[in-house]
Amino acid sequence: MPRGAARSAALALSGIALLTTSGCGVAQTGSVDRGRQLFTSKCATCHSLKDAGSTALIGPDLDAAFAQARNAGMDADTIAGVVKAQVENPRPSNGNASVSMPADLVSGEDLDDVASYVASIAGAAGIKGPQLPNDQGAPVFANNGCSGCHILKAADASGTTGPDLDQVLPGMSVAEVKKSIVDPNAKITKGYPPGVMPQNFEQVISPQDLNALVKFLLKYAGKQGGNK
Repeated sequence: MPRGAARSAALALSGIALLTTSGCGVAQTGSVDRGRQLFTSKCATCHSLKDAGSTALIGPDLDAAFAQARNAGMDADTIAGVVKAQVENPRPSNGNASVSMPADLVSGEDLDDVASYVASIAGAAGIKGPQLPNDQGAPVFANNGCSGCHILKAADASGTTGPDLDQVLPGMSVAEVKKSIVDPNAKITKGYPPGVMPQNFEQVISPQDLNALVKFLLKYAGKQGGNK
């Protein structure tokens, strides 16, 4: 993110913080582990966050914005309050995802968990995040929320909403893996319900990135830690 954009994001966050209550306790009560999975599945497509392995820059870089907020003295509970306020009261949508988030992205306990997670790591010193393989498909996997739903050891992904990719992908063909991404309800893995995986990956992932993702999955699924 350009320095000016990061500064503007930090100022906006600080402004919202004035409207929230520090010491609200969300940072202590939410589940950080569950919040990480929810963030990677719901938020990683737009926001960069080192711990989640996401590099998307549609919305603010949360590390850049909150690092400045932390340096200014903002504590974890206040950061959690800022996150909740932004999700609960996004700017009115104008069709530009860099300006406004979708309404009701997460709510209730899910929102507490996401806020707790972001408050615990965004902009914090020493956060390195997942050590992804040096592969063109790795950021495609990270930025499209795949690690929030699937296990893939090579990408440090531990989601359990969908099938364990280390178990189900080895032996599949390129065409089969691609079909499972762009038409996930065509063949449902036993034990998982239909309609859980997004149906629009063929529209939101470019053909080049989709091909890179398929190659990445076939190369690293079933591998212990990958070739980093």
